Amino acid sequence: MAADLAGSLKDKVLFITGAARGIGEETARRAAALGARVAAVGMEPERLEKLVAELGPGHCWAECDVTDQSSLDAAVATTVAQLGGIDVVIANAGIANHGTVAESPADVIARVMEVNLIGVSRTVSATVAEVEKRGGYLLLVSSLAAFTALPGMAAYCGAKAGVENYGNALRFELAHRGVGVATAHMGWIDTDLVRDVKADSSTFEDTLKKLPYPLGALTSVEDCANAFLEGIVRRKRRIFVPKAVGIVAAMRPITFSWLGDLPIMAQAKQMVPRLEEQFRKTGRTFGATSAGMGKGRP
Repeated sequence: MAADLAGSLKDKVLFITGAARGIGEETARRAAALGARVAAVGMEPERLEKLVAELGPGHCWAECDVTDQSSLDAAVATTVAQLGGIDVVIANAGIANHGTVAESPADVIARVMEVNLIGVSRTVSATVAEVEKRGGYLLLVSSLAAFTALPGMAAYCGAKAGVENYGNALRFELAHRGVGVATAHMGWIDTDLVRDVKADSSTFEDTLKKLPYPLGALTSVEDCANAFLEGIVRRKRRIFVPKAVGIVAAMRPITFSWLGDLPIMAQAKQMVPRLEEQFRKTGRTFGATSAGMGKGRP
């Protein structure tokens, strides 16, 4: 499979948002190792510059906030000027707040939705013309959270569900232009984002341990990046990480029914107050490593 990926990705230009850490960073590294050229985009310039220096010649980076259209347009212009165009977009940038809706400032909830959903749509708008020139591919990073729900994740779940259906409609709109569109649905990936939540809430971690596979499973960033790249090469319409997440997707009529509510609702009255108290003690509304998110504010 590695040889097939290398042959298919060689000299392809991948525009990756949220590339400074986690899934984005690992995907950039693996894509570059397979001969792709990477435009690493994100909000941590020092990390991006270091990453691109490690990748070697033929790559570029740009500081960019995906909620700022002019910032995205500038990142696209930099990529086209330095790498010649864009074949693949991985709209990966995402954040998660720490706290429930009742305990969080309105701007915090809105920021999560703005980055995770509006940021994806702005990324598409900024790149689609360049991707069309090459008959390319858009990978929109959604989540297992598009078709499951846990307390403390209302904004995240809502945004990721929006990404999924945005991608569904976009696939039809761009078919005649030769552009492929996929959504990625991952369970828990071993990233700073997930580690931050675990560090701030033992209740959250305990809840994950009680969930059946794959709902509580933790997958490495290496496996996730490999799944992304395989999906890109095969131009899949859905990428599930791990693959068993696809079974959960098929079961959503049950998951979102009164029957699906029962196991979580049975714990919610005790679990949610503990969750809120643990997040309250940290004094943070976002994780310690969330880029651009200061203590106690969006």
